[in-house]
Amino acid sequence: MKVILLEDVKALGKKGQIVNVNDGYARNFILPKKLGVEANNKNLNDLKLKKANDEKIAQEQLEEAQELGKKIEAGKVELAIKVGEGGRTFGSVSTKEIAAAVKEQMEYDIDKKKIQLKEAIKTLGTHNVPVKLHTKVTAELKVVVKEA
Repeated sequence: MKVILLEDVKALGKKGQIVNVNDGYARNFILPKKLGVEANNKNLNDLKLKKANDEKIAQEQLEEAQELGKKIEAGKVELAIKVGEGGRTFGSVSTKEIAAAVKEQMEYDIDKKKIQLKEAIKTLGTHNVPVKLHTKVTAELKVVVKEA
């Protein structure tokens, strides 16, 4: 019996795959637990439509991320940090502070987890910080750290 998997099934296949299984396995395990449906014409057509819709949504998300990436690369964010004698800074600039500054100054809502700092910024000046907006889109954000 051919079955379309609705969820990942260990040692059988991934979600959305069409697999051939024994009739008893399908009737007693796959179908009652709603792990899959029988691969008839209606269900195959539904799967095709769902895949097309998923691809369309993924393409729209990619385009939105690319557009936001261009806007982020065109702008810059300014932050102030306390500085003591000899230009030594007190504290550092973290991803949380950068995300808050982007929201306030550029009016874009970016999750702090998407900002990829190797370590917190502890020096004055201009720093290029990578921001991963999508799996295929990474933008460079200019962060200018000034003396408070």
